[in-house]
Amino acid sequence: MRLGSVLSEALRNIGSGVSRAFAMFLAVLLSGTLLGGYEAMTVIDLESQAVQRINAYADVNAIVGGTVDGTACDRLSDAGDGMTGTLAGAMRAGKQVVPLATPGKDISSYDVTPGMIRLIAGNAKADVSGVWVPRDVAKDFGLAVGSALQTREGTTRVAGVFDWSNDGRDTRFAYAFIVPVSASASTFDECWVKQWPVDGQMENLLYATLVAGSGSSNAGVTQVNKGFDAHYDARASYVNRSTRWMPWVGLAIGVLVGVFGVRRRRLEYAGALHSGQSKGAQLLGIGVETGVWAGLATFASCALLLAYAVRMSRSDWAAVLAAAVRTPLAVFAGVMVASLFAGLLIRESQLFRFFKKR
Repeated sequence: MRLGSVLSEALRNIGSGVSRAFAMFLAVLLSGTLLGGYEAMTVIDLESQAVQRINAYADVNAIVGGTVDGTACDRLSDAGDGMTGTLAGAMRAGKQVVPLATPGKDISSYDVTPGMIRLIAGNAKADVSGVWVPRDVAKDFGLAVGSALQTREGTTRVAGVFDWSNDGRDTRFAYAFIVPVSASASTFDECWVKQWPVDGQMENLLYATLVAGSGSSNAGVTQVNKGFDAHYDARASYVNRSTRWMPWVGLAIGVLVGVFGVRRRRLEYAGALHSGQSKGAQLLGIGVETGVWAGLATFASCALLLAYAVRMSRSDWAAVLAAAVRTPLAVFAGVMVASLFAGLLIRESQLFRFFKKR
């Protein structure tokens, strides 16, 4: 048979309903979308857990109980490799600040290194030319970026406003003035470091920020936010997720659909061979028919998963999609391979046996 004849016959079979293309299309579409969607939901849930931890400073560690070298602490920001975001800064208790607007009320202040400003602002280019205030202080005193704050000690410029939620993290920055000072200005009480993903080596580096011979034997590392599990491993959670087997399940379903699609028409195929059709032309026809309905179903499934990932992902929709589309692609691969293999096993000599069992 000529190529054009094979293709036209395959298309006629699809159009006339002989191949039951719509039913097979739905089988592939539903299996790929449901299984892939379950995978996407799981990955998005893991992603949400990670985002929640990052926003809550759950993976920010601090060394306390010793004397910290501010310059060494700020330099920890350079410890992360190209794939790791690291911010670090030192802090110590400062003077009580009395705003002229509330002369009977003093507010705590903390001297911090520029690295600490970058840590709480989440921005490596944060302005350190003035004080930073949490959202609640800014609201109570009507402050905004660039505002002038009048205190007993003089006028202070507000360089930034930051959020400090009540989610279990250290509450000292919740209502205080954060004053940037030079990292080499004397020593500090604590060094904080924020790293994602966590590489497990930063705790040892925190001890390197201590000033030798300054009573640092009692120093220890603690979480800034103790409301979360300290042993969280994002990579292990992803690798060991329950849906990691979804592509294999999809492949098995695809094999079943492909075998079923061919076996239900085995009498037709054996009869075609008896009438003189070559095995190559028959396999090409099976491949074309299967490729049309399975390919369209896979494309539609991937499109639906793309829309879901873009709509629901809180961070990296491309990573969610990359994990989810493996399943519909596995279904498609299973259908194609199984249908061709099942077609290869059909022989002309089986015609009368198939006819008797029809």
